Amino acid sequence: MQTIRPARLRPGDEIRVIAPAAGIKIIGRECREIARRRFEEMGLKVTYGTNTTDENWDAGGSAAVEKRTADIEEAFADKNVKAVFTMIGGNNSNQLLDFINYQTIAENPKIFCGFSDITALLNAIYAKTGLITFSGPHFSSLGMLKGAEYTLDNMKKMLFEEGANEIRPSKEWSDDLWFIDQENREFIANDGWWHLQPGNAEGRLVGGNLGTFDLLLGTPYRPEFSPGTILFIEDTGDVGIAGFTRNFQALLQQPDFANVCAVLIGRFQKKSEVTREQLEFMIERFRPYLKGKPVIANLDFGHSTPLLTIPVGGIAKIENGHIRFSF
Repeated sequence: MQTIRPARLRPGDEIRVIAPAAGIKIIGRECREIARRRFEEMGLKVTYGTNTTDENWDAGGSAAVEKRTADIEEAFADKNVKAVFTMIGGNNSNQLLDFINYQTIAENPKIFCGFSDITALLNAIYAKTGLITFSGPHFSSLGMLKGAEYTLDNMKKMLFEEGANEIRPSKEWSDDLWFIDQENREFIANDGWWHLQPGNAEGRLVGGNLGTFDLLLGTPYRPEFSPGTILFIEDTGDVGIAGFTRNFQALLQQPDFANVCAVLIGRFQKKSEVTREQLEFMIERFRPYLKGKPVIANLDFGHSTPLLTIPVGGIAKIENGHIRFSF
């Protein structure tokens, strides 16, 4: 499969916001307005999918499948749109996978960015078309009034500038309900990356939210672990170490997991109560699968903030404890 690299953003470009999982009504108007201003300050024009503000929600808080897929096709087919950002995650993006027009996407490559439940779409699009997608902030993620600098800086480096980024740990992180109270925030000093297993590696990135990625197993929408794959995974605060270990085991048992040359693990939310010691025990238990492969945890992606922008299908280089992403 040939890899397709989307064009980087430039001032004056139009971005399209769509809601392929949960709908716009979950996001407060203040948050949406802050996010819109942030994108406009980057010189970007913000437009919304036709069905993004649809009032006909199903029981899960989303528009119908055909409306959500129509917004994806409309966004990619529109020559004026240079990037597509998801509004927020949810729990039903995988409903769309059999109904997406992948040919339209392949013929109109552009940036597609989101995370969490959007993991299903990011990896399916890459698997079916070769288009590099981006596990990064939702549109709503930039509605954060305080503490968004690291997220913005890393997004700009990846999507606007040279498309390469030697990442560094954030100075602090948060796991509070910022979208409810934008003023009274709790920021936690970051103790840096956890180097659970040493080593150097270079390869192509696939992954995202672990629970969602596992939904792709046995389907044509899971990217193959080609030789030199670097897997990046994270999970929600509802998943403790037992659930994370079980979900990870499902990937380790894939016939092509032997091609994975490194594993990157995102920061766990406080609710999960996952510790470094628990992860070290997990890695030791999985030694037969992970021998000789660097494993680094507590990176700035997942369901806490801030967030890196990671190219699904892009390249990661791990060398002497440093990490560089590019596409």
